Amino acid sequence: MNAAGITGDSSSSEHVSGDWYSVPELRLRDHRFTAPLDHSRGPHSSPKITVFAREVVAVGKEEQTLPYLLYLQGGPGFECRRPTESSGWVQKVCEEYRLILMDQRGTGLSTPLTVSSMSQFKSADELADFLKHFRADNIVNDAEFIRVRLVPDAGPWTILGQSFGGFCTVTYLSFAPQGLKQALITGGIPPIGRGCTADSVYRACFEQVIHQNEKYYKRYPQDIKIVQELVNYLAEKEGGGVALPSGGMLTPRGLQTLGLSGLGSGAGFESLHFMFERVWDPTLVPGASKRISYYFLNSFEKWLAIDTNPLYAILHESIYCQGSGSRWSAGRIRTEVEDKFDPIKAAREGRPVLFTGEMIFPWMFDEVHALKPFKEVAHILAEKKDWPPLYDAQVLNNNKVPVAAAVYYEDLYVNFKLSMETASQIAGIRLWITNEFMHSGLRDDGCKVLDHLLGMLNGKKPLF
Repeated sequence: MNAAGITGDSSSSEHVSGDWYSVPELRLRDHRFTAPLDHSRGPHSSPKITVFAREVVAVGKEEQTLPYLLYLQGGPGFECRRPTESSGWVQKVCEEYRLILMDQRGTGLSTPLTVSSMSQFKSADELADFLKHFRADNIVNDAEFIRVRLVPDAGPWTILGQSFGGFCTVTYLSFAPQGLKQALITGGIPPIGRGCTADSVYRACFEQVIHQNEKYYKRYPQDIKIVQELVNYLAEKEGGGVALPSGGMLTPRGLQTLGLSGLGSGAGFESLHFMFERVWDPTLVPGASKRISYYFLNSFEKWLAIDTNPLYAILHESIYCQGSGSRWSAGRIRTEVEDKFDPIKAAREGRPVLFTGEMIFPWMFDEVHALKPFKEVAHILAEKKDWPPLYDAQVLNNNKVPVAAAVYYEDLYVNFKLSMETASQIAGIRLWITNEFMHSGLRDDGCKVLDHLLGMLNGKKPLF
């Protein structure tokens, strides 16, 4: 087996730890665990994968007895950011805890599923059967596998879940609450209804997306004409778009996906606006035809980051599925509001072209170069109906684990109303409802967010 691959050998060491090393004001140590691909089959009959976790402490605290805190990254399909210094929420956590940054299975150094590595599978059916093991249920199983081998006396740890990591936290509370001392959630309380909740998610999401578009164009009204002009330019091109540096296509509907990051994160509006400043090449030679700048095309592709993390697109709607398929929910629900979101019609009628939000559409597997090989497997997963449960409402109703959650009132990604519905079913949860931050609050001011949540659990913040 290579450092992060898959094996059928059960005799290899289950846990290998490295030596301590340094970044400014932090000490780090790497851990690699050989875990079952399918935890339900047990440790001996299932193929194995590597799950990577990085231990982080403040300098000088390597040998101190500290409580453990596990961080679960947003996604799905994204690894933990690599710490380069002691700052933000990492610095805050390391004041009191031994921080564990676990790359969720399929990301980072945890048997990464990339465009190249997934090409090893011989058929879409074979890959789909493999990918069904990469949802929140098995991420929690991996966390428990690590906890009992890493934490002294297999004691419980505190967990911090951001966005999709919060979804995983609620799964943890449902199926392995004995492993948790406390739970912190930032912008990540999921809908927990049976079946597939994606339709209700996207109906609520489109409503919030319209609101965010209105706010964006109110701040940058000059961008209305710029985006209209760009949409008309793309629509008039042969094939309905222009080639991207990677080999994909930029189309009017593809352009709308810039809202995924631009409308919902701190400084997103500003980043989107400044990107449109450089949409056109200058005319250096009289009579030269008008062209979209390479700068803009390259920025567009980097904006999505799907090429390096294709799991985000392939598994996205499955995070809402329990015993039912999503059937390309975002695309179906979009047809209900297409009169507002048709980019070509809007541009030609002189209306603002609306951007979309956190939505994956089937046509993206035709237009995004990195996703083209996975079009068939994406369709198989969209139609899959026998997804196992991700939550247990009865267990959550009787929850005993202290939980504190930051709920962002204008969250574009995790709808406020749906979050509140779920929160009402988690016994004992304490909520901090705020419009001071967008979905990226933990990244934007992690010290303040964590200080508030920890204060709610340790008695520093009043109950009412």
